[in-house]
Amino acid sequence: MRVMVVDDHPMWRDGVARDLTEAGYEVVATAGEGRQALRIAAAVRPDVVVLDLQLPDLPGVEVARGLGVSENPPRVLVLSASAEHADVLEAVKAGASGYLVKSASREDFLNAVRRTAEGDAVFTPGLAGLVLGEYRRLAAQPPSAAADGPRLTDRETEVLRLVAKGLSYRQIAERLVLSHRTVQNHVQNTLSKLQLHNRVELVRYAIENGLAELD
Repeated sequence: MRVMVVDDHPMWRDGVARDLTEAGYEVVATAGEGRQALRIAAAVRPDVVVLDLQLPDLPGVEVARGLGVSENPPRVLVLSASAEHADVLEAVKAGASGYLVKSASREDFLNAVRRTAEGDAVFTPGLAGLVLGEYRRLAAQPPSAAADGPRLTDRETEVLRLVAKGLSYRQIAERLVLSHRTVQNHVQNTLSKLQLHNRVELVRYAIENGLAELD
């Protein structure tokens, strides 16, 4: 598994990278700034990005959004000192697959990285309930204007749920026994129907309409 670590504190960044390497993961890059992280990630194409929210030049949530724009975006595990509810929800809405506070043990962190790579939504205990509660609250709201527009097919909805979960097109194709091209076509049709522009907006739509699910 190819992992990238983004944190502005050199000692913490190096420590996380060392823990990952000792556990058998391939640390393909590290970065201390948001824009730098986006440039490097585009070049090295990590499977998972371990991301701090507090960066000197670009907020971590913006980095998460930027990482989600590519066709095969990495999964993002936020590793932050903050357990503020607003920070957690903003990170998830920006496309983060999971959220872990820095007080987590080394074992819990390494387990979270593994599960994130496998497609699970991983959260520090107590935060998963917060995110699920927000999903349910959004789902209980009256349908948005988008719901009055073109309806998605069952297959498009199924693909959308998996996109929101963080799976790549190739992984979705394998799970649904479809070709990579067919999955791309479903996503493009969904983007067109909903008048959206990229995967990040798709994930936000799924969250706001109660279509995103956490394991």
